[in-house]
Amino acid sequence: MVQDSISKWERSLKDELDAFQAQNQMSPDAAATFARLLQDLRDQGAGKGLNIGDKAPDFTLEDATGKPVTLSKELAKGPVIIVFYRGEWCPYCNLQLKAYERIMNEIKAAGAQLIAISPQTPDHSLSMKEKHELSFFVLSDVNNKTAENYNLKYKLPDFMQAIQEKSGIELHQYNGDHTFELPVTATYIIDKKGTVIAGTSDLNHRTRMEPSEALKKVR
Repeated sequence: MVQDSISKWERSLKDELDAFQAQNQMSPDAAATFARLLQDLRDQGAGKGLNIGDKAPDFTLEDATGKPVTLSKELAKGPVIIVFYRGEWCPYCNLQLKAYERIMNEIKAAGAQLIAISPQTPDHSLSMKEKHELSFFVLSDVNNKTAENYNLKYKLPDFMQAIQEKSGIELHQYNGDHTFELPVTATYIIDKKGTVIAGTSDLNHRTRMEPSEALKKVR
């Protein structure tokens, strides 16, 4: 029964992502710009992230209410799934986190927990947590310091900064700074010893690790 429920959830997540992309098809110009962005990030050497077997850098970050959360203390309770996401303005991030929320009971039953990290201020993290009724940690990585330690931080190139501003997404309001820095979207499964046992990072923010795969790893 558990396996059947996972498969059903996994299909529905894929359906959601496919449906969103179908409803928001890129124009040829937008597609060319996106390809240019990915090439720029490759040129920056962005998104290398961590490797399997690496020790996950410890961190202490504030949750949506301003309470500090330390990775090593949470690992003492059991394995942790860490998700680096861009922010509440990113629809792909919203779909991903809501998908995790749907299987949080299974994650907790496996003795694990989830920590979602973005450079948003605590106020925006709280907004996201309440809007989507998230029951896991939603932490604020001010100035992307933790993302940097995980080899995920990058800076939006100038041409993308202009596009973001024209689209009405003002990163400085979400992140509380003017750096135009973001984390490459990534997911890591960390065991109780602090070792990365699975994970992925991807320059293409539309590509995400399946939460059901993360659940299998913590089990």
